[in-house]
Amino acid sequence: YAEKVTERDVLHNTDRLNVANHPYSDDDDVLNEVEVNGNWTPQEKALHEARLKAKAKRRLRKSSSRNSTSESFSESGEVVGGDPHSPKGKVNTNDRKSRTGKGRGLPKKGGAGGKGVWGAAGMVYEDEEPDIHDPNYDESSQGDTVYETVVPEIDEKELEKMVNPIVQEYFEHGDTKEVQMLLKELNLGQHKYEFSSLAVSLSLEGKASHRELTSRLLSDLSGKMLSQSEMGRAFDKMLKELPDLILDTPDAPQMLGQFIARAIADHVLPMSFLDCYKGKVDCEHARVALDRAAVLLSMKREMVRLDNVWGVGGGLRPVKHLIKEMNLLLKEYLISGDVSEAEHCLRDLEVPHFHHELVYEAVVMVLESKGDTATHMMMKLLQSFWKTGLITVDQMNRGFQRVYDELPEISLDVPHAHSIMETFVDLCYQESVITKQLRDACPSR
Repeated sequence: YAEKVTERDVLHNTDRLNVANHPYSDDDDVLNEVEVNGNWTPQEKALHEARLKAKAKRRLRKSSSRNSTSESFSESGEVVGGDPHSPKGKVNTNDRKSRTGKGRGLPKKGGAGGKGVWGAAGMVYEDEEPDIHDPNYDESSQGDTVYETVVPEIDEKELEKMVNPIVQEYFEHGDTKEVQMLLKELNLGQHKYEFSSLAVSLSLEGKASHRELTSRLLSDLSGKMLSQSEMGRAFDKMLKELPDLILDTPDAPQMLGQFIARAIADHVLPMSFLDCYKGKVDCEHARVALDRAAVLLSMKREMVRLDNVWGVGGGLRPVKHLIKEMNLLLKEYLISGDVSEAEHCLRDLEVPHFHHELVYEAVVMVLESKGDTATHMMMKLLQSFWKTGLITVDQMNRGFQRVYDELPEISLDVPHAHSIMETFVDLCYQESVITKQLRDACPSR
């Protein structure tokens, strides 16, 4: 038994030396058979199996690396001559030669390819713009993106619906900058010149203050949003539409002539605008409008006075001017006695919030007049304004109350002012011009 153990140890030591010196020798199989026939313990047998597996892995690794460079592809795409146990497509990643087996064996891209390589020597790269059709194109990563709002051009049929509210609101606030801002938001396109004709048409149906505001609007828009040629096209269109405008506004030819004269004075239209129509106008209404404009422009100093061709709107007039106009209105009434003309003049002033001044001036004229003629005429005038609603209760009360407050000062110039005032107040109360409370509020001497 001792001899057998010694022999086994010798063989075992010899095997270890052979494995260390020749890890891949062909005598391994013979040695394995001798060892298997020996009497091993379970631990030695497990160690032996582990060693066999390690040898197999080393043999497999060596054979796969030896055959990787000699693999070729068949026509069907299968690898020929490769190890069936090796991973499919296992290649050397550091090799820059073609992996398809084609070509002359030169490196790809002339040796300028690969990770972290800037390219071949002397190559200059230009900045390439990103392609929108690139699948990897990212719009958010292309820097600051500017989005432009595209407003579609307004149709000729929709133009009137869009412009009318703008012009009507302008007649209320009178701010030309607001109109310019609203027009910039609209894409009028080729119909931009028609804004002027629509604004003038609307003002013909309105008041004198509306026509004055329209003339100012055309003056502010000229050179900024509308050129002289576009203004000329607008007025030319209105001259052709005069037969239709007369149906709603009988005085349209004269008013349009005043618009043309005012536009030429404000340099909205060229000075040669009227010369283009000499001997070329067949419409009778258009000739009336052009003749009216020519007369206004040919009068002496009329170019300066054309600023007031429409008069000044009530809210835009100074207070002193309004007081002067109302005094003139009352004096003309005392001379003519025409109530309707006085009412027409008061409406043209367009100052319903300032009608208390008319009441005040009328009562003061009664106190300063001699005789009863002025008293009865002023009572008749106030009664007419009261019945038509031209002067409201508030305006009537404010006018009389102002006279009540200033009666002590008026008495210095008119000694009998208190008695005249009491007589006039009683007469107005009897004719239902003032209320009982206002009559009782009259101060007595």
